[in-house]
Amino acid sequence: MANIKIVTDSAVALTPEEIKQYDITVIPLTVQIDGVVYEDGVTIQRDEFLDKMLKTHSLPQTSQPSIGRFQDVYDSIHEKNPDSEILSLHISSGLSGTVHAAEQAAALTSAKITTFDTLNADRSQAFSVLAAAKMAQDGATMDEILTEVKQVRSDSHTYLSFTSLDNMVAGGRLSKTSGLIGNLLNIKVGATVDKTGAVEVVAKGRGMKAISKFNDGVISKMQEYSEMLAIGVSHAGVPEVAEKMAARLNKIWPDIKIEVTTTGPIISTHTGVGALSILYHAR
Repeated sequence: MANIKIVTDSAVALTPEEIKQYDITVIPLTVQIDGVVYEDGVTIQRDEFLDKMLKTHSLPQTSQPSIGRFQDVYDSIHEKNPDSEILSLHISSGLSGTVHAAEQAAALTSAKITTFDTLNADRSQAFSVLAAAKMAQDGATMDEILTEVKQVRSDSHTYLSFTSLDNMVAGGRLSKTSGLIGNLLNIKVGATVDKTGAVEVVAKGRGMKAISKFNDGVISKMQEYSEMLAIGVSHAGVPEVAEKMAARLNKIWPDIKIEVTTTGPIISTHTGVGALSILYHAR
């Protein structure tokens, strides 16, 4: 029987119960705010991060775990489980260099490690991680797990909407002039994580009606699939909006337990406070 241990990073949206049940190791990303460096989920929690982001005058800086941090984790797992393999699944390379740091660390340790780019983040990253962890717990081989998580990755989708262009401007993803004009015109944005794992703007419009129309379109697209396997709703500081969306989705898919979570620093730094994300796994 295969003995495979699962590692991921804190950009994932997993519940504490899932982490414990499937023995998943989560390595924290780091975020710097006003010169102070925090570890995501360790020395700063997601709601606290959003509060600090609202108060700071400069955009927070996020970064992947160091190669040394990865190596320490891999070595620790290997020492405790010398006969095990490690599958390390991470946030999209289109959003972070985390998976590349994992690859470099894998070359420096005696543990047998396979790295995997989920090409996603948040709950869509979790879909791949959970699929791998469940199969590992059932004794599947590495090849069997990789075949499945590649399929899960292909079948996972993320759509997000955000209400301010300020962070896009501050992060250099939009010119200052365009951002100013956009905010003056009350422009709202709908985006997706594309097949390369990068955020792609797919809709723009004025006012909250534009976001409602975007979300209606996402739900219509979801209803085209023959099988809905999992759904998540994530948000950046708008829990009431997220719960309302989850309730709406549950009316359509009453048998699915929808996890509502606060998104992590990587996504919220892109979008700013007020973002909402619908994430699903469907075939």
